[in-house]
Amino acid sequence: MAYTLPELGYAYDALEPHFDAQTMEIHHTKHHQAYVNNANAVLENSPELQELASGCPGKLLAHLHEVAPEKRPALRNNAGGHLNHSLFWKSLKKGTTLQGALKDAIERDFGSVENFKAEFEKAAATRFGSGWAWLVLENGKLAVVSTANQDNPIMGKEFAGCSGTPIFGLDVWEHAYYLKFQNRRPDYIKEFWNVLNWDFANERFEKALAGVHH
Repeated sequence: MAYTLPELGYAYDALEPHFDAQTMEIHHTKHHQAYVNNANAVLENSPELQELASGCPGKLLAHLHEVAPEKRPALRNNAGGHLNHSLFWKSLKKGTTLQGALKDAIERDFGSVENFKAEFEKAAATRFGSGWAWLVLENGKLAVVSTANQDNPIMGKEFAGCSGTPIFGLDVWEHAYYLKFQNRRPDYIKEFWNVLNWDFANERFEKALAGVHH
């Protein structure tokens, strides 16, 4: 049950001028493809993981404790990279607006949209080294968290240091922004708001509220 690189669903230049086409193409075809290839290489020799690894990599990552310790790091990094990037691509689209149930919940849990954005930007900017900033839903409440490397909140506190269902995340590895922004990570984070697909985020939020696992 090999993982495959998902289609972006849009052109590499669709997010210009906010996210540049060259970075999007390299990020998708080189970095994400490498995570897929590396995860598959481990799984090829792991028949005992066939059931856990079938379908979405989220199933495997939510049960990392069931993976043999010697195989865990490679799958944590590479199945994690596959899951995180698959969500990231779907979370990008120009011209959407925050509205509906997600907007109401953000205002409820953060006090205002501005407060939420400030908290998210801080989490993304202060994540040392490589990692992700996330908006998650846990126990009916929204929260901002960040994870190292390719960890995902669904891995739980034992592995990711946090937990929750991701609504969306921002990749703050240098490969996600260095060609355009060099060392200016805060500028890249600001541009994210111009390309965040709020419609998709709202859809994920409503499914998470309803307890639909995906």
